[in-house]
Amino acid sequence: MQLLEGGTVVDADGVLTADVLIDDDTIEIVGDASDANVDERIDVSGQFVVPGMIDTHVHLMMDARPDAESVQGDSEATLAYRAAENLRNQAEAGVVATRDLGAPATVAIDARDAVADGTLLGPRVQAAGQNVVMTGGHGHWFGREADGPAEVRKAVREQLKADADAIKCMATGGVLTTGAQTGAPELTPTELEALVETAHTAGRSTAAHCHGTEGIKNAVQAGIDSVEHGTFMDEAGAEMMAERDTYWVPTLSALKGIVENSDAGIPEQAVAKGEEAGQRMAAAWEYALDAGVPIAMGTDAGTPFNDHADAAHELAYMVEYGLDEAGALEAATVNAADLLGLDDTGMIERGYRADLLVLPENPLEDVRAWQSPEQVFLGGEQVR
Repeated sequence: MQLLEGGTVVDADGVLTADVLIDDDTIEIVGDASDANVDERIDVSGQFVVPGMIDTHVHLMMDARPDAESVQGDSEATLAYRAAENLRNQAEAGVVATRDLGAPATVAIDARDAVADGTLLGPRVQAAGQNVVMTGGHGHWFGREADGPAEVRKAVREQLKADADAIKCMATGGVLTTGAQTGAPELTPTELEALVETAHTAGRSTAAHCHGTEGIKNAVQAGIDSVEHGTFMDEAGAEMMAERDTYWVPTLSALKGIVENSDAGIPEQAVAKGEEAGQRMAAAWEYALDAGVPIAMGTDAGTPFNDHADAAHELAYMVEYGLDEAGALEAATVNAADLLGLDDTGMIERGYRADLLVLPENPLEDVRAWQSPEQVFLGGEQVR
């Protein structure tokens, strides 16, 4: 047993001065444990013990290179080695669970299994397998192309057969695919309905890449569980999402990576689309916050200049766009856990997994504290 002694616990319930006793992979005591018979005492006085971050949108096979489409030339073995490195970087940065939303073949699903059996060091992984995308649509080069409700239903069933944890689709065009129109609808309402129905019947959650206003509404009306990006969200779309408890995963890190590195080798068409999207994001945040849309943290890590090791920057970006520090904490912990269906992480309570960070400052006062964890515990195992 390990005892984190003398620190301040900070989670979605608030702030508490307390010891945290870890028994194997589980939190056993949150409170006074000074008399406990333990194997190791770790002095965290003056520091802050928080739940680990959950990143609900990553691409493990991508490496933040300027031209994401150039990954097409890499073998599945190369993608797998890269995924292993990215998982290690996530873990050391304080990410304790992650959701891969699109990779060729079974690269992400195999990475999930390798973490689960101890072959790889990394956060727990949920994997969506291949994205379901219209022929020639956004991300077609690593997705499963399908047209019409019947083909979409079959494409979903193929991902279920491969043991995907979630189903991801491309409801609109995107920034990083040559020729795609960022906000234009791609999958039709009937195709989206077929996707959601098939996934939900099998007990799997769904996520939709959505930039454009119409595509967002199509996905929400179809019953999608999370809207990814949501760049051109309008007031009506935000109200629809809030009414249906549809999660928004804004992935600000992806836009920041493009806009702030526009002269660093990113294709010109991607820069132009990224800059247009960036100009619209402030309004989307205003509508979402006013409507009370539930928000979960997701980085889209792997896209240009958006490294898996920098997940915590997403929290600072969310605060920059109007979320307060407590809201950022919730987005990265309890909200993200709820979206992924993880009922054993995201809080510091007895019986929860010991997925913990020790921070030098109070993240409710300085959101940048997430960027410098002193210690990281994954299921009770100290990895930093």
